[in-house]
Amino acid sequence: MRYLIIGLGIYGSNLARDLTDMGHEVIGADIRQSNIEAIKDYISTVYLIDTTEETAIGVLPLKNVDLVIVAIGENFGASVKTVALLKQNGVKHIYARAIDKLHESILQGFEVERIITPEQRAASDLSHEMELGTAIESLAVDADNFVLKFHAPQFFRGLAYTDLDLERNYNLRLIAAARPVERKNLMGISRPVPEILDLSKPGLKVLDGDILTVFGSRHDFKNLYKHIK
Repeated sequence: MRYLIIGLGIYGSNLARDLTDMGHEVIGADIRQSNIEAIKDYISTVYLIDTTEETAIGVLPLKNVDLVIVAIGENFGASVKTVALLKQNGVKHIYARAIDKLHESILQGFEVERIITPEQRAASDLSHEMELGTAIESLAVDADNFVLKFHAPQFFRGLAYTDLDLERNYNLRLIAAARPVERKNLMGISRPVPEILDLSKPGLKVLDGDILTVFGSRHDFKNLYKHIK
């Protein structure tokens, strides 16, 4: 797919790099030269423009991308005006970053396709990390059940995946496992990219760096870590 990311600060530039690593084409736009310089050799095209100006935003290839992501975070007004101009130009698929509830409410009025709240998500993940005692990414299914992604604990390393039996031992369902593999992106830069493992493969063992994705309750996940710590 082809993405346009407006706002190449920390969040926008990391998103651009990740999408590029996944094989997508990424076009970027930002008002700051320093942000352009930091990312220009990593993504396909970058524009140094002020997207709050109607004449400037018309320069962007809005009709030739699958999705526009407004990743502007620190400038509330610039984010809102950029989204308004994108809607005015007939862009149908817009994701927009919100920095607080007021910002989110205003973006909802524009009926963007998705509102992104990375700060809230990061705070939620951090609270779960602190409570569960390990670095994780989490997706809440309901008040108590989560899909959790975390690095395989030392306790599991060297064991065969077929012997883990997380569901019987810990009431956790193993959804997938991935292992970082060096891959080159479109710019020829090598980065570790998670590659899904075939868990049915006989003798496949848990290695350092493997990433597990499981489904279960907060209580059962805490019991797992109490057991293996």
